[in-house]
Amino acid sequence: MTDETPSPTPQQDRPEGAGEAQRPLILVFGASGYIGSHLVPRLLEAGERVRAAARNREVLAARGWEGAELVSADAFKPDSLARALEGVSVAYYLVHSMGAGKRFGELDLQAAENFAHAAAEAGVERIVYLGGLVPASASSAHIVSRRQTGDTLRQGRVPVTELRAGIIVGPGSAAFEVMRDLVLHLPVMVTPRWVFAKSPPIALENLLEYLRRAPQVPETAGKILDTAGPEHLTYAQMMRILAEEAGRRPPKVIPVPLLTPKLSSYWLKFVTAVPTPIARALIEGLREDYTADDHEVRQLIPQPLKDFRTAVRDAFEAERRHDVAARWTEGAFMYRNYRLDYSYYAKRASARAHADAPPEAVWAVVSAIGGENRYYYANALWKIREVADWLVGGPGMNYGRRHPTELRLGDVVDSWRVIGLEPQQRLTLWFGMRAPGSGVLEFYLEPADDGGTEITVSNYWHPAGVWGLLYWYAMIPAHQFLFAGLARAIARRAEQGG
Repeated sequence: MTDETPSPTPQQDRPEGAGEAQRPLILVFGASGYIGSHLVPRLLEAGERVRAAARNREVLAARGWEGAELVSADAFKPDSLARALEGVSVAYYLVHSMGAGKRFGELDLQAAENFAHAAAEAGVERIVYLGGLVPASASSAHIVSRRQTGDTLRQGRVPVTELRAGIIVGPGSAAFEVMRDLVLHLPVMVTPRWVFAKSPPIALENLLEYLRRAPQVPETAGKILDTAGPEHLTYAQMMRILAEEAGRRPPKVIPVPLLTPKLSSYWLKFVTAVPTPIARALIEGLREDYTADDHEVRQLIPQPLKDFRTAVRDAFEAERRHDVAARWTEGAFMYRNYRLDYSYYAKRASARAHADAPPEAVWAVVSAIGGENRYYYANALWKIREVADWLVGGPGMNYGRRHPTELRLGDVVDSWRVIGLEPQQRLTLWFGMRAPGSGVLEFYLEPADDGGTEITVSNYWHPAGVWGLLYWYAMIPAHQFLFAGLARAIARRAEQGG
């Protein structure tokens, strides 16, 4: 976790109207997460003054949010919270620790306590928290943690508006992506009885509108408000609709009474690319029906609500529209080979090395990869993979590049294509060989304090179904060996002058 000094981005293209000092400042804490990354641009479009906070400021900078102030802040580092909350009127609290393992509940409560105290000290007028629907019989660690997080925030002095939601229907929503992977990757599903439990899914668009307008309505202060779409559907019904909208035949569902949600969660990593701790937490919460009493929120914040089919259709269309990215971004359509049935979330393997050479020297080595220079490390293994691809009709034996040392967007380097290029900082290559999924290889260079360069080599893999997942797990030993060696080899070559 980092603790960097906040550095605001240039305030450009601000909406006309009230001056900066007259508009309240809104903090989106957890802006790099799923909801935060959608809420920030929505607030900016509405003309709000927005400060976006996350542990890693660089992740926020890659979003390209013109007009937003970007800060690094960590819920476990009170000093960073004080800086992030300075001058803030409304603070959205959108963080959780589900990916941290078994202790996520304990971490969630500590983070919420720190934030509530810091918000009170900073004079924040309202906290808006997004929690989850809570059945009366809830025992899942995930659901209990979301409820307790809201309770902890309310123990502070700042009024809290808690909006509770169940399944959020939008690209990147963990629950939605688990269903997508199950539906589009499996022709037959042997499932526990939870597929017949009911839940009221809500469209991402509707939830964002509730979040945006909630702090503008005085009556929402101190309230816990359920949010939902217009339908209560079983998970089997939702998966059938999702398959139909994707143009696929719905999988055959075979319920097995003895297969509990906890047992079924153990094999999730083999059928979905959603991070395993998050997927397991979600599945283990499906022991009972979820209901929502959204009468009050619909009165306070009226809006047309989208049914599940419309929300799914909108999610797919949103993916098709956002097809260009300057670097690898989770879920970006172009990095999934423009395929709706390729997993939104990617598997990842990374390696790092330090070079006692400046970024320009390291970049000269990175940008010359492939062609006659080959791959600097374990070329025999690269050759085996290329021959295997050629034998099945792929481009694996297509060696060469346009120029021996220079690159530009669109260049073909052997069987790779240059799809992202930031000189002396980042090179992104798309994997062109035949495989069940879509892959990206990215080189990231960062200046080190000693004048050298930190090199990170990352492989991202968006699997296509179970075969894509099996391919990934089969390749993990080779990936760990190759990329660690490649990062070191690049460093040594740069130190030796290429």
